[in-house]
Amino acid sequence: MSIYGCKSCSKCSETDKKIEPSKELPKVALVGNPNVGKSVIFNALSGFYVEVSNYPGTTVDVSKAFTEFGEIIDTPGAYSLGNYTDDEIVTQNIIKKTDIIVNVVSALNLERDLVLTQQLIDMDFPVILVVNQMDEARRRGITIDCKKLESLYGLKVIPTVAIHKQGISDIISSIKDNKICYSENITPYVQNMFRAKSISQPEKINQIIEIESKDYKNREEADIIQTERRKLISDIIKQVAVQTEVKRSISDFIGDLLLNPIAGILVALGMLYILFQVIGVFVSGEVVDFLFTQIDEKYSPWIESIVKGIIPVDFVNEILVGEFGILTMTVEIVIGVLLPLITTFYLFMAILEDSGYLPRLAVLTDSVLNKIGLNGRAVIPLLLGFGCSAMGTITTRILGSKKERSIAIAILGITIPCAAQQGIIIALIATIGGFKIWALYLAIVFIIMVLAGTVLNKLIPGKSTDLLIDLPPMRMPLLHNTLNKTFFRVVNFLKEAFPVFTIGTAMIAILNIIGFLDWLQNAISPIVVNLLKLPAEFSDVFVMGLIRRDFASIGLLEMVGLEGSTKMLTDVQILIASLVVTLFVPCVAALIVIYKEKGLKEATLVWAGTFIISIVVGAIVARVLPFII
Repeated sequence: MSIYGCKSCSKCSETDKKIEPSKELPKVALVGNPNVGKSVIFNALSGFYVEVSNYPGTTVDVSKAFTEFGEIIDTPGAYSLGNYTDDEIVTQNIIKKTDIIVNVVSALNLERDLVLTQQLIDMDFPVILVVNQMDEARRRGITIDCKKLESLYGLKVIPTVAIHKQGISDIISSIKDNKICYSENITPYVQNMFRAKSISQPEKINQIIEIESKDYKNREEADIIQTERRKLISDIIKQVAVQTEVKRSISDFIGDLLLNPIAGILVALGMLYILFQVIGVFVSGEVVDFLFTQIDEKYSPWIESIVKGIIPVDFVNEILVGEFGILTMTVEIVIGVLLPLITTFYLFMAILEDSGYLPRLAVLTDSVLNKIGLNGRAVIPLLLGFGCSAMGTITTRILGSKKERSIAIAILGITIPCAAQQGIIIALIATIGGFKIWALYLAIVFIIMVLAGTVLNKLIPGKSTDLLIDLPPMRMPLLHNTLNKTFFRVVNFLKEAFPVFTIGTAMIAILNIIGFLDWLQNAISPIVVNLLKLPAEFSDVFVMGLIRRDFASIGLLEMVGLEGSTKMLTDVQILIASLVVTLFVPCVAALIVIYKEKGLKEATLVWAGTFIISIVVGAIVARVLPFII
């Protein structure tokens, strides 16, 4: 491992650690606690050229970018370098192969965040210390003397406001200059452990990580080191940080109000209503109708004439530009229907995230989610599941136990419609009664969620964890950051959606050509007609849903008459169909992610369970609903 030493650092010369910079670009790892703005700094350093992949042997995503000044790696947020979580293990493995560590800490929680800094120092890593969120600290009456902190630690300390890109150029300059010092401020016990030993840095790192691990047998030794660290950090904080009293701001008042059970619930219901009005009424009505009509009337005939003129083969034409054509149906669905719905939802979520609302929603929902074996943190993957089930499933990694992850993944698969599906369902329900019917739909789905979670909580062994979460200050989202986040999420969705929809439409087209869809429709028809009380034509929608739930939702559009066709469903049948489609099997992308996260057995159980539940619930509702509406 190459080490970049500072020419003026006394410790470097004493220990002969100074190595001339190699001609290769250094590996730079961003390391820090969750919610310190590390990813914002990574984006500012990396620009647009970012690779995201699973760390080998894990399901943890790691972002990487190659710049003119180094290979930048964004490690998972970790509170320590023990082996308590997958994130900590991945961070350990990355920093062992790193040349420079950029340790990001929050000015709002400096004393807490410096514990990780001290661990890095104890392991003798070359560190640049970045103190982020300095603007928020000033607003809260916290003054931090970064020059003094730099002097005490013997490290380069850079104050930043990442969301405004303040201090980013200083980070880049420090990396380019390769003047990275090793701090002499090592915890006394750790210093004494290795003083008389001739030991390499990798061995030293492994020994300290072993002491930090939850399985280390000598707890007394580990406690001594942790106590010394906290004392050392406490002494430093007394010299560099000053807290003055400030008047409570409007953001503090709003943040506290959102934690109030009554006000918080009312705000959450208000958010839900706004989401319904924006996505269900305006976007799914006006925007989708305009885009779909333009594509259907102008693009589809144009591409059909071109393909048929070049390839005069009926079988190929049916696959490319037929009723379920790759170049017609895929474009109509993805661009005309899903793109505006997905974009609006991601924009909505980005505003909630950047404002600081989501963590407060986690605290507010903690007691409710506890009853189904989850804690409030689970509201984040559940909400993200409304955007994309696959994304929500991946985000369950933030949950603290295998039991919680299994429950959350099952609930995502059973009851959470993705944004593409959700927008269409909102549009369908909007045709039969507005918010009242929408509330009834939500109530039924919520009951299924509670029942599924309660049963799984009883059946799955293990314990759930308590909620430990930072509450960032409430702030006005920055337009630039919000739009950037929305843009990248939409681009990632399109990258995922086009291939999957292309394969899906091709499969449907081929199955339609060989007559399999007609056979399967006839086979399923008795279930649809006798159990669900729906027209036999719904069997075709059911079949498409086996490939993707979005396809089933979109198939309903024609049956409801939203595409200019004859209305084939009554108002009661529309609600029944919407519920069945919501509870139907996960899409291919989500199923693949479930398989990667939990294995074949659990993925199969989720798939089979959702299929059975959708049929059973649909059959019950079909018999009860006529008496309600």
